[in-house]
Amino acid sequence: MPSETLWEIAKAEVEERRSGGSESDGVEIGEKSVFFIGSKNGVMHLLVLFSPDEPPKPTLALEYTYGRRAKGHNIPKDIAHFWELGGGTSLLDLISIPITSDTLRTFSIVLVLDLSKPNDLWPTMENLLQATKLNVDKVIMKLGKKNSKAASEMRQKMWSNMQKDHPDRELIDPFPIPLVIIGSKYDIFQDFDSEKRKVICKTLRFVAHYYGASLMFTSKSEALLLKIRGVINQLAFGINKSKSICVDQNKPLFITAGLDSLSQIGSPPLPDNDIGKFHARSPMDLWKKVYEKLFPPKSINTLKDVKDPAQDPQYAESEVDEMRIQKDQSISEHLKVSHSNPSSLIDLKPYEF
Repeated sequence: MPSETLWEIAKAEVEERRSGGSESDGVEIGEKSVFFIGSKNGVMHLLVLFSPDEPPKPTLALEYTYGRRAKGHNIPKDIAHFWELGGGTSLLDLISIPITSDTLRTFSIVLVLDLSKPNDLWPTMENLLQATKLNVDKVIMKLGKKNSKAASEMRQKMWSNMQKDHPDRELIDPFPIPLVIIGSKYDIFQDFDSEKRKVICKTLRFVAHYYGASLMFTSKSEALLLKIRGVINQLAFGINKSKSICVDQNKPLFITAGLDSLSQIGSPPLPDNDIGKFHARSPMDLWKKVYEKLFPPKSINTLKDVKDPAQDPQYAESEVDEMRIQKDQSISEHLKVSHSNPSSLIDLKPYEF
């Protein structure tokens, strides 16, 4: 029997990898995706970790980059895909782009919240998590129609961070894919009044625990940045998973998923006789009402999503904006003339850029 050719050997090896062959040989190529979402101008504060010598730039809509990590000599590198959504909650429609059935099984979400703006914190968190979960659920349903086993494995994986004998196992609702919540600008937050810090810390601990997520605070401190780098490396390359925990509200929180509990978090920060006054549909709704009573969200007008990027300050271009103003003024003058002479409307045409 003739010996196999080099091409046949290579082909057989690729097919073995695709079929879930042995992972002990160390040659499997790993690819994972990490999607950064969060407070406007808060996400780039974190992504600057990857290039600390470069000044942060505003994120334009949806940005992509990637990183590689060598496993060893002559061994294919692991690849990590990094996506970042700009604009806070103003571009939720773009969330669906990186979340696909091909990437979902190795996908993670990093939600970055600006601790220095507690009044914006809950609506930002709620809008982004709801939109992300909606897209993930759609992809899982679509995946289930093609590969029911893969979809079932994903649902089971949601519980991997929670011990089977954890007392809260029946009381939480894990996020469908790995989730890390990061509170940025701790250097500003640490100067807040003690009671305010207590409310924010307890609320974020509850939300993170309820969703089976990790929670940690960071700032420009090199020690905190090193911890966050470790977390991102774990998501991107599956290395050095930390089991650290710090729940002291006077220090930066650092709680790995599954290590907190409702008994340690306690009840919502209100006098017991006041809790009964809140009509909530669920524990999450109760915490929301309590938090927003203490930190009312800004008016609807100030939180309204920017649907037209041309009106968003982060996309400002002085020359282009000046030309547009001239164009708008020209049309405005034309409309004034048209108002006094309706027949002139026949000549009005849409302007183009």
